[in-house]
Amino acid sequence: MLLQAENLHRQFGNAHVLKGVHLHIAARELHAIIGPNGAGKTTLVAQLCGEIKTRRGRIRFAGEDITHLAQHRRAALGLARSFQITNVIAPMTLLENVMLAAQAVSGPAVGFWSPHRFWHPFSADANLRARAMRALATVGLESRAEMVAATVSHGEQRQLELAMALVAEPKLVLLDEPMAGVSREESADMLALLRALKGRLTIVLVEHDMDAVFAVADTVSVLVDGRIIATGAAAAIRGNREVRRAYLGDAC
Repeated sequence: MLLQAENLHRQFGNAHVLKGVHLHIAARELHAIIGPNGAGKTTLVAQLCGEIKTRRGRIRFAGEDITHLAQHRRAALGLARSFQITNVIAPMTLLENVMLAAQAVSGPAVGFWSPHRFWHPFSADANLRARAMRALATVGLESRAEMVAATVSHGEQRQLELAMALVAEPKLVLLDEPMAGVSREESADMLALLRALKGRLTIVLVEHDMDAVFAVADTVSVLVDGRIIATGAAAAIRGNREVRRAYLGDAC
């Protein structure tokens, strides 16, 4: 398994958000995590990527115990994330956003800090530019590279966020509701992109669009009230009575 989470718990005051979550993600699978609002999905993703600390439980990634590693060190190991709320720098171009993400991951050499490198205009770096253009091409935005992020559609901003994650060439990408707030057409574009990426890297997808989840996921885990109540192939999860009763509803 590429990612293993064992017995994860998380409390915020008196609210016990995660209650012993076990999650196993195989290399190159597209693993969806679904559940109702308040189930703990975003908290789980934040704990996996290191945005919030793990105080109880254990996380292993690519054979290493990352339970207490900082977020940037997990990213250096190949764990990338996109956010539920669009997280791009609106006044910058699409290309500049992705170049900045590439620079953030690359950073200076270990143990070496250079003021010149820090202040050097990253836009003049040919290597960063080439990497960023490849990432934009992967998500279908290369023709819009010089457009300012604030001027493109919300769906294109979601694609841009994915390019910002992919530029690091990660082993695993955590996608937190990439179709949130997009139009039907943009949702179809994102679904096509996920299909194209499927099998090329490992993807953990948190998503409310059930049609998209069942169309693209290899494996689905259902999180309800802080616990995984079922994990299995998409077809099996869709037909699971407990899942239907707890979340999907009889109409599914």
